Amino acid sequence: MEQLIEILEEINPEVDYETCDDLVDGHYLTSLMIISLIAGIEDEFDVTVPTVEIVPENFNSAEAIWALIQRLMEE
Repeated sequence: MEQLIEILEEINPEVDYETCDDLVDGHYLTSLMIISLIAGIEDEFDVTVPTVEIVPENFNSAEAIWALIQRLMEE
């Protein structure tokens, strides 16, 4: 999770990722930021994020993103 927080902070350092649960809905992450985030996740964790997984529910909080990464790593 620490690596994920580092990736998120590089993209938008002004957000408290430990507590924020509306990253997409609150417009803290734009679509371009999400593309950068996905690229960082794929590089850092050696996974591929399928298009069907790119939905707000999977990106609204660091916990949701981490759960997505865990699922992808298990596949």
